[in-house]
Amino acid sequence: MKTSLSKSRYTKYCQCAKVLWLSVNKPEEATVDAGVEARFAEGNVVGDLAMGLFGDFVEVTTVKEDGKLDLGVMIEKTREEMARGTEVICEASFSYDRWSLWEKSGMVRPPFDEDGNYDESAHGDGPMARVDAGSNYCAVDILRKTADGWAIYEVKSSSSNADADATDKEFGKYAIDIAYQKWVLEQCGVKVTGTYLVTLNKDYVRQGDLDLQQLFNIIDLKELVANEYLKVPMQAGHAHEVLAMESEQPSVLAEYCQKPYKCAFWEYCTRELPVPSVFNVYGGKGRGGFTFTKKIDCYNRGIITFEQLQNVSLGYIQDMQINCTLNQVEHIDKAGLRDFLDTITYPLYFLDFETMQQVVPQYDGTRPYQQITFQYSLHYIEHEGGPLKHAAFLAPSDGSDPRRALSEALCHDIPMDACTMVYNDTFEKARIKEMAEAYPDLATHLMNIRDNIIDLLIPFRRGHYYTPAMGGSFSIKSVLPALFPDDEELNYHNLNPLVQNGGHAMTIFPKIKDMSTKEAEKARQALLAYCHLDTLAMVRVWEKLKKIV
Repeated sequence: MKTSLSKSRYTKYCQCAKVLWLSVNKPEEATVDAGVEARFAEGNVVGDLAMGLFGDFVEVTTVKEDGKLDLGVMIEKTREEMARGTEVICEASFSYDRWSLWEKSGMVRPPFDEDGNYDESAHGDGPMARVDAGSNYCAVDILRKTADGWAIYEVKSSSSNADADATDKEFGKYAIDIAYQKWVLEQCGVKVTGTYLVTLNKDYVRQGDLDLQQLFNIIDLKELVANEYLKVPMQAGHAHEVLAMESEQPSVLAEYCQKPYKCAFWEYCTRELPVPSVFNVYGGKGRGGFTFTKKIDCYNRGIITFEQLQNVSLGYIQDMQINCTLNQVEHIDKAGLRDFLDTITYPLYFLDFETMQQVVPQYDGTRPYQQITFQYSLHYIEHEGGPLKHAAFLAPSDGSDPRRALSEALCHDIPMDACTMVYNDTFEKARIKEMAEAYPDLATHLMNIRDNIIDLLIPFRRGHYYTPAMGGSFSIKSVLPALFPDDEELNYHNLNPLVQNGGHAMTIFPKIKDMSTKEAEKARQALLAYCHLDTLAMVRVWEKLKKIV
């Protein structure tokens, strides 16, 4: 049975034992969206940059012919570089429990595969050749030599303020990872003299070449790691026991299903719950919202179905959703809808942005994780009863900064004092404010556009209109099919599979510059069609609300 532990497996166990078991035995059941995959890719970019944080370094990463990591060679290279006194070693690799036995067995390579699992083909015939199946492996992002030992630097693609408090509980999730690494290294006889977290500096603004010293924050997590370190031996032992289990254990839902990370196996573990259940109830925001913690509390008290929930007062929106669903009726507040519609004037514009999020800032004046707007769609009606027109902007796909050209085009396409409608105004307002700050000569016009934005989400979020088909969600992707279930023109699934949601748009645009001419044109057309549908959807929803009133 495979019971080898790595730092990623260890952190999975610390969140939920079942996540560890499923990730090894049923990885296909995980749900990973395009946005998460994109963040993983960006994380690799951040890791590569951080290697140069302390000057010259030696990276021990070794890849076999099949494209998988050769952990055995990486461990041997690490030992050689440490013996040589190399100042900075990246991806320094260690394995506790197997390291010493490997030396005694006379094997050419350590007896485990690229995932740290026992490799039957690696051992010889002698009694010492069989190696403990409960090994503990880790690769240290940056191992730096100190006066009397070695310091661990764990690199994360998350961001923090330049003056981040090292005792902040938010860093606790990273301390778990680092504490495990420290434990493995010390079991291998390595003296660990420091434990540090390396994050992106959210206050860094790029000007010219990247400044690695300013781009990264180095945070000493000594106290948090010390607290977690005491737990590692016991938790590592329990993790090995979980990995050795042959059968799947029952799911236990709790807050750790969402914290510190949203679990990729949530859909799998809740597949047998009734639909809808307490977890399909609208959450809302603020102190009065029906939070995930409150949902878990209901679940633990056996209040799971909508029939059970109708006897519990959760809030106006939640109670309305449950009542509409159980009775299969719509809720329409015509007075509320009328008050909203009375705020809309002509000329009327429907605006939607598409952005890419660059973890490492690529353009002058930008910060880590800043949203870079590269596209918009604009449907508009110049006067009451006038025809519906359309305008669009999609930046060149050459890797250049798209913001100035987009800002100028937006000021050209939307006149001053025009009523501009968006769906969930927080996003568009934030992007327009950033543009105004970046381009002072356009600021007056841009802020005028921002100040005249009306949010089409308002009548739904306030409960003026609800239908059971919305499923407790007021996003445009839920509202649209609920209001127009048979309209193929408004079906996102009919779009080019390259771009059917915002995550697709965010990830594909930066890649276009590296595509062939034919592929690039196909991707650009897919982007244009997707963004066009976003604003057309708003037009149709607005028309529907007018018709209802």
